[in-house]
Amino acid sequence: MKKIRLLIFLISSIILSSCAPLQPVTSIKNKSISAYKYIFISQTSSLTSSSGASVNGQYYSTSKSVNPRDVISGILVKDGFILIPELKSELANETLIVNYGESGRRNTGLGSYTIEVTIQFISSDSNVLISSCTAEGRGETEADDIRIAITRCLNNLLSEES
Repeated sequence: MKKIRLLIFLISSIILSSCAPLQPVTSIKNKSISAYKYIFISQTSSLTSSSGASVNGQYYSTSKSVNPRDVISGILVKDGFILIPELKSELANETLIVNYGESGRRNTGLGSYTIEVTIQFISSDSNVLISSCTAEGRGETEADDIRIAITRCLNNLLSEES
């Protein structure tokens, strides 16, 4: 009986540790981004990832891709910012430069992990950090991880602005 309880405890511990919750979103706010009208987002590369499984000897897979710039611009444009294709000196005092980067990975057990992203908002005219946010994401693929992390990050930052 003790062995069964110990086995159940060990299995439960392994399962729970592989389902570790995402870390809370963190942000730095030196100034409100709502004081700006335009955004310029640095170019990012697309990431394609896939997942699959073998069923009755047949392999099935799905492929997903994400371009972080597209996700970021979609969220910010929906919130009312105007995306500009290049920096313009006459709009510098109303423009934010948005930078994106993957800032870490965290192993959550059983081969599962999260991807962390950081997004910066920099004033175009003074090159000063206005705001930044960092968030983790975990999905079926790395593309999902990145999309979830970006969405969590920006939703948190924009909700604090309201």
